[in-house]
Formats: sequence, C-alpha cells, structure tokens
Amino acid sequence: MSAKSAINKEVFIPHDEKMLAAVQVKRRTKKKIPFLATGGQGDYMTFICLSVTNKKPTHVSITKVKQFQGSSAFVKRSQWTIDQLRQVNGIDSNKDCPEFDLMFDNAFDQWVAGSAGEKCTFIQILHHTCQRYSSGRKPEFVNCQSKLLGEDQAVDSVFFRCKVYLNRMRKEFVSHQAHLLRQGNSILHSAADSVTSAVQKASQALNERGERLGRAEERTADMMNSAEQFAVTAHKLAMKHKC
Repeated sequence: MSAKSAINKEVFIPHDEKMLAAVQVKRRTKKKIPFLATGGQGDYMTFICLSVTNKKPTHVSITKVKQFQGSSAFVKRSQWTIDQLRQVNGIDSNKDCPEFDLMFDNAFDQWVAGSAGEKCTFIQILHHTCQRYSSGRKPEFVNCQSKLLGEDQAVDSVFFRCKVYLNRMRKEFVSHQAHLLRQGNSILHSAADSVTSAVQKASQALNERGERLGRAEERTADMMNSAEQFAVTAHKLAMKHKC
C-alpha cells in the first residue's frame, strides 16, 4: 500500500472523510525544533493533504500529516479549513518548479515538493476544489503557471461538450420519436381508411343484397297475386261449366 493510500485509510476514512490529494513536502526554511512532540529528536516525512467530508454540508480541509522515523503510523499535526487559506504561491509562473507557499489566516509555510509534477497535480486539484467549495472569498493563486489553473477551464469545457452532446442526442431522440409517431399515425390512418373502406364495401354489399331481396320479395308477391287471381278465375270457370 502506498503512503498516500495509507494516509487516507488511517487518517481520513475513520472520520468519514475522503482524501482528494496529497503531496510529500519538505520545508525550504527549517524551523528550529529541538524536540518533537514524541519527546525526542528524529526524522519524519511530511504530507500536505486535501480532504472533503462525505456528509453534507461539505467541509474541505488542508491537513499536515507526519510519519516519524521508526513508526508506520501517520499522525495528524495541523489542520485548516479551505476558507482559512488566503494565498497559494507557485513561486515561478514561467517554468516547472517543486517549490510553493501556503498562507493561512494564522500560518505561513514554505514547501518543496518531491517533484514539480507532484506540486503541479496538488495545486491543480487545490485550485479546482477552492473554486467549487469555498463559501466566502476564494484564495489567491499567484506566480502559478497557467496550466496549473487550467483545470477548471478544462473541466468546464468537458462539461460543456457533454452538455452539447446530450442536448444533440436529446433532439435526435425527440426527432426520432416524432418520426416514429408520424409513422404510427400514418399506419393508424391507413388502417382506419382500410377499415372504413371495408365497412363501406360491406354496407354497400348489404344494401345491394337488401335491394336484391326486396326485388325478389316483390316478384314473389306478384307471383302469389297472379296465382291467386288464376285460382279465382279457374274456380269461376269451373262453376260456370258445372251450371
């Protein structure tokens, strides 16, 4: 397990926090501390960590974590809220360098990161986090290369492109649905026309059948009348000859 993973596991996770970034540093100007908090002299590693709480309202902290020689444990030494951060000094805006300064309301530290790349990553994430979570006045970033502060523009650009893409997909989806709806309506209209035509044809056939039945009935009635008249006439003739 890397040192940063161990710090996150030991220092932040137990307090329901998530570490966003960490950079191993050394002081550019050493403080004169003859005895450490452990009661004796010794070497140690220092990490500047950026963390955020998992629960809302969200709180962002910058924490100084140390690991003393001969110990595997990481110890939280100092902590500030992101609103206490006043200035981040990148030292040189024209070239990569590992040095940077952090100024808080009640503290000022001058650091050297393990590499310029580590410093770059940390400041990029710190800048983006400040822009997102600072509730009041945002800290000042001075003497920083533009690429260190370009993270927000890059993120905004990604969000903008995603938004444009999603809007385009939504319009295409709506258009496709409308096309399907028009096709569906066309099919329904066609089906309705077919049904209407079939009903009309059936009605016409029934009407024609009714007309034919009517004519047949008329002819039958005429034949019955003729038969009755013939029977009457025959009866009269029979009576006449009988007489």
